Amino acid sequence: MTVLAFLNQKGGTGKTTLSLNVAYGLAQAGERVLLIDADQQASANAWSSLREDQPFSVFAVPRKNLHKEVDRQREIYDWIVIDGTPRDDAITRSCLIAADLVVIPIEPSALSAWASDRTVGQVEEARIYRPDLRAFFVISRKIAGTVLGREMRMLELPLPALQTEITQRVAFAESMLHAQSIQEYAPHSPAAQEIANLIKELRNV
Repeated sequence: MTVLAFLNQKGGTGKTTLSLNVAYGLAQAGERVLLIDADQQASANAWSSLREDQPFSVFAVPRKNLHKEVDRQREIYDWIVIDGTPRDDAITRSCLIAADLVVIPIEPSALSAWASDRTVGQVEEARIYRPDLRAFFVISRKIAGTVLGREMRMLELPLPALQTEITQRVAFAESMLHAQSIQEYAPHSPAAQEIANLIKELRNV
């Protein structure tokens, strides 16, 4: 059983898009999946409410005792995916108490990496009490046809970056508008393949 948290206190890095699509991909593979929407905006919960079918469970829990809800659900699910909040330190700390694996999406720019310092600091603080907490960056919203992702890897990042990179693609935005995962909306697209690659990597880190 794995609790995976997508966290970054910088907004606009693609946390919700990644959370929803990874949760869907895991459910599609036969896993029992719960997505916890920890953001007060509740975008993931809104996406779920627009669907007729529910490929995975979604709970809105934007509270500082979120980790207690995770503990109650651990025996029921194979994966719990947390869509973190960019706004609330207490909720982020609760996510870190709950998580086994943290992924911090960052855009391919030095500014985005620097803006993630607060989240990285919280991960390091959590590791004082949980030294086995795994944490990685994922380069998200990469611009196609550029070497920005490769240049990001040349920076001295405080956490390792996953090999999978997620490109900024119109298909991701369109799929969200239709309350679909990218795997449903464009199953043979490069975007769907990137999500599949990310899931495969997350299973093995």
